[in-house]
Amino acid sequence: MQEKKAKQLGKSVRSFMGRQLSGDFWKKTSIRYTIFIYFTVSALAAIVFIGAALYVQMSRQLMAAVQEENQAVLGQVSRSVDAYLRTIMKLSDSLYYGVIKNADLSRESVNSQFTLLYDNNKDSVANIALLSKEGELLEAVPAARLKTGLDVTKEQWFHNTLNRTDNLHFTTPHVQYIFDNMENQYRWVITLTRAVEITHGTSTDQGILLIDIRYSSLQQILENITLGNEGYLYMIGNGGEIICHPKMQLIGTGQMTENLETAASYRDGSYREQYRGERREVSVKSVGYTGWKLLSVTPERNLLLSDLKMRLFALFVVAAFLLLLVLINAFISSRITNPIQELEKSVNAIEAGELDTQVYAGGSYEIRHLGRSIGDMANRIKALMEDIVTEHENKRKREFETLQSQINPHFLYNTLDIIVWMIENEQKQEAVKVVTALARFFRISLSKGKSIITVRDELEHVRNYLMIQQMRFKNKFTYKIHAADEVLELASLKLMLQPLVENAIYHGMEFMDGDGEIGVKAYLDLGELWFEVRDNGLGMTEEQTKNLLGDSPHVSSRRGSGIGVKNVNERIRLYFGEEYGLSIWSEPDEGTVIRIHLPAWAYREMAKKERT
Repeated sequence: MQEKKAKQLGKSVRSFMGRQLSGDFWKKTSIRYTIFIYFTVSALAAIVFIGAALYVQMSRQLMAAVQEENQAVLGQVSRSVDAYLRTIMKLSDSLYYGVIKNADLSRESVNSQFTLLYDNNKDSVANIALLSKEGELLEAVPAARLKTGLDVTKEQWFHNTLNRTDNLHFTTPHVQYIFDNMENQYRWVITLTRAVEITHGTSTDQGILLIDIRYSSLQQILENITLGNEGYLYMIGNGGEIICHPKMQLIGTGQMTENLETAASYRDGSYREQYRGERREVSVKSVGYTGWKLLSVTPERNLLLSDLKMRLFALFVVAAFLLLLVLINAFISSRITNPIQELEKSVNAIEAGELDTQVYAGGSYEIRHLGRSIGDMANRIKALMEDIVTEHENKRKREFETLQSQINPHFLYNTLDIIVWMIENEQKQEAVKVVTALARFFRISLSKGKSIITVRDELEHVRNYLMIQQMRFKNKFTYKIHAADEVLELASLKLMLQPLVENAIYHGMEFMDGDGEIGVKAYLDLGELWFEVRDNGLGMTEEQTKNLLGDSPHVSSRRGSGIGVKNVNERIRLYFGEEYGLSIWSEPDEGTVIRIHLPAWAYREMAKKERT
């Protein structure tokens, strides 16, 4: 029903939009005025751009060509350095995941695997070592031991590695000072470290994998790179420290300096700077995982004019201008059409039955007005539908209440007949019990018009009913009622158990002769309330069980109250939700078990909701 109304709403909205767009919408000047303003501004901006580009192209063309060339060189060198560093990182991964992580250092040594990997990479690697978190050297190739008196746990790289275990850490170039090895003692290296997990028997602990990279192998990549007559290329770390420079000796002696502060703060790209009285063009390119930066420096005095580059620059300007105009016009078109498209999405969602959809109300005045109108229409329809649903539910509740308020004259007549018979036979005590049970039965049946009662009252109601029926059927069956204390004050639906017990008596106990048993139980399971009505009667076939809860008219006892099992199930779902209700198990000659699933809600809370 809701989907049908939503589709009708979608059709009416589409018709409404069509009338608006074909009528007053195009009579308004706001959209045309917007288009005029946008295209006028874009044309003026294009004229200004062309004039400015022609005015400054002579001065900028040369710099752009230099920047492009430098960026190309930097990109090539950056890829080479990145590939080299990735080779080292793959070596560290092989050492960690292929050797260390699979080894138990309490029973085996990883020296042979370290030696094999070192031999395959010794052109670029000086040392490989594994340290514990206490600074103990566990394995080292080709170095044999740490320098005497050196405590590596006090080194900054040691703390950085253990504090940031997820990262690979690279140091700046330095003379190898950790290992006591005559061959590598005064060799320049860059140290890579990473935190690893070391296994000792059944325990694991942190350690550090250390790889000394030969500085010379990295330096070879940056050699023989020329940038004009006096241009050069160098590399710095992420903290601004120099890693590699063609004039490293002059840098070390202080005869030459670089503007490292500006270089470290600048991201990829190019910039001009005035440094020590010299204007120069600087290009920057980041290197992969490390955060290192490659910088090219070209003094402006060495830039030469190129006619070919000038023509290429002019062609580039024209192409960029045309592209810019296309982008501007596309932007203008999108500003006009996007609000309509967004509004159409909202209408489609409403047509699909999603009445809670937030209707788009952006764009020009007409689109905003249309969006607000559609939103108001959807809200009104939603409110009407909710009223219809509420009215329908209330009607169903009233029908069920009317049905359960019916008193079975046959049951009442038989009960009164039993009372008269007991009085005539001077069984006054038994007659009092029956009268008392009947009075309590009808008191709870009425319950001041309430549909929700406590579990205690519902069990008391079915107990009085069973007492009367037991006397009526001459002790043809016995019954037991059991309930846990914690469920007695929970909420239950009135007149829920009696139809099930009635069904067990009239159908299950029909041919029993004093051996009939009926059990009623209430308990909590996984925070939910459960009732169970069990009998050892004739049982039912699978088809009969399906009919009890199926789509056929409600099934009642032949001489019962008329409130069938199916109606009990419907009442439970109406009051508590579709996930609750009855489940039936039965086998011929094996008896029947009916379970009722309810939420474990407090009676007081449910009573408040019922009153409101």
